[in-house]
Amino acid sequence: QLKFAESGGGLVQPGGSLKLSCTASGNTLDWYNTGWFRKAPGKEWEGVACISGKDGSTYYPDSVKARFTISRDSGQNTVYLQMNSLKPEDAAVYYCAADLEITTTQAFCLMPPRYIDQGTQVTVSS
Repeated sequence: QLKFAESGGGLVQPGGSLKLSCTASGNTLDWYNTGWFRKAPGKEWEGVACISGKDGSTYYPDSVKARFTISRDSGQNTVYLQMNSLKPEDAAVYYCAADLEITTTQAFCLMPPRYIDQGTQVTVSS
């Protein structure tokens, strides 16, 4: 069973940047689609960035494309989310999630995450 430790959230002004980290334990992420999902009050789950463990291919929804970048460090079993040009609508609790790579990375990102840990709060406000 994978466990995640997310960090890097905080308060940032609109237009600012944050980098989130997610370190996994319990198994290597090489066999998983891994992604960042967010949940804001009154809104649906949204997968904002996902990456394939097998080939590193990525998926982003239009809402964050060109602003968010997901990356992996296999040696550290860690996934990062670089968020630039943050907007107030990006405010949410951000969670790391993974699933065995039996679907495409895009399909994984378009579904609510099955297992999550504590997440990290991102607040975008002036």
